[in-house]
Amino acid sequence: MLAVGCAGSGPGPGSSPRPNFLVLLVDDLGWTDLGCYGSDFYQTPNIDRLASDGVRFTHGYAACTVCSPTRAALMTGMYPGRTGVTDFIAGHQRPDAPLKPPDWTMRLEHRHTTLAEALAAEGYRTAHVGKWHLMPRLEPDLMPEYAPERHGFEVNIGGNEWGAPGSYFHPYSSRSGDRAVSPLPEGGTEGDYLTDRLTDEAIKVLEEFAAEPFLLYFPYYNVHTPLQAREEDRAMFESAVDPSNRHRNPVYAGMLAAVDRSVGRLRSKLEGLGIADRTVIVFTGDNGGLDRQGPDGRMGHPTENAPLRSGKGSAYEGGVRTPTIYFWPGVTPQGSVSQQPVITVDVYPTVLEIAGASGDADHNRSVDGVSLAGLLRNPEQQIQRNALYWHYPHYHNGGATPHSAIRDGDWRLVHFYEDNRVELYDLASDVGEMRDLASEMPAKAEELRAKLDSWRAEVDAQDPLPNTDATTARQP
Repeated sequence: MLAVGCAGSGPGPGSSPRPNFLVLLVDDLGWTDLGCYGSDFYQTPNIDRLASDGVRFTHGYAACTVCSPTRAALMTGMYPGRTGVTDFIAGHQRPDAPLKPPDWTMRLEHRHTTLAEALAAEGYRTAHVGKWHLMPRLEPDLMPEYAPERHGFEVNIGGNEWGAPGSYFHPYSSRSGDRAVSPLPEGGTEGDYLTDRLTDEAIKVLEEFAAEPFLLYFPYYNVHTPLQAREEDRAMFESAVDPSNRHRNPVYAGMLAAVDRSVGRLRSKLEGLGIADRTVIVFTGDNGGLDRQGPDGRMGHPTENAPLRSGKGSAYEGGVRTPTIYFWPGVTPQGSVSQQPVITVDVYPTVLEIAGASGDADHNRSVDGVSLAGLLRNPEQQIQRNALYWHYPHYHNGGATPHSAIRDGDWRLVHFYEDNRVELYDLASDVGEMRDLASEMPAKAEELRAKLDSWRAEVDAQDPLPNTDATTARQP
């Protein structure tokens, strides 16, 4: 566990107030879904302004191709391969696949110190508003033990076991009453939109916390399915659809507009409270955009990640590359753009360094992320990092079969477990991963495979297992 200073620690007389943190995580946000990332249809002026105020990373990555592992990674600074949370909870079932997943972890375990716990121990107020999805859904009696309130958040609004709402409209559940967004304060009327309601609640948190240092973690349910937007937001885009555009779904555009409106409202409230100049904002996504039809025909095609290959639930860049923006008022040079690869696990050490949090060295050795604080001061500074890694020993309707991957410089290698093959791509010349160079450059493929295997051993990543019960199983 992270050993941090006592709750009363803080700046001495005459010191500057400690920074606040607003961490925004958008569900299923594709790499090109924002105006500042090149969308030819979606409109995100408030997020674009955030990017122009801070550092926009063109090579920002989620820790996994699906959501729960990335959420655990953000909370702990550890890769999914290390936490054991390697799939969304509770995952897909493929009884006839040649491999089966390991006995993976379907919860955020208390042996880890979360970002909220580390900051709370430093005297920070902490609040969670939005999607959690880190509770053991298959063990309902245990779920309360793993709610946000048990992981360092004194306030939890809307965070439970579900990965998506039954509906984005009040009362935010399906017709049968399941997939309800809870807990929510009483109130609301038919037609209220979930993102607007959660933003209302987040603003109340800001008003309550304004006089003290705080962490507000706001993981949006948008833009995850079901595809539902406010009628006025959908109508705003309907007449502008151009079949020649890469992006052309007016409902999805409306869902993004709701997120953008929320970002604008939150920043306006920070300004109104007089705390904007000491509030660090982190904005990113939990995996790539949902841009393909799944084998079962249910996933739909709400967005397009081109020029990246594929999308959410795949082994390729489209499944893990996502917009990433950091804004540290008075520190980040305005309008900075960095091409250095960054990833979800970097949020944890970055926030703790900016906060000035103390830490136990033994714990910190298990944190896989690197602090970006120096880079945020000077975007030309190089990150000292070995490589980026992904581990997904599962199947997914987005097309993924069990795999692990590494990005080292501009090289990206994917190892597929079913047949033990590797694919090698040079992202500098082939960002769409169309030309597999493994057979042309066997030495480079072998080098990266060895590095990937060494990392898997280091973090004790769980491999998939032979599925001896499968009736139609192929031998890997």
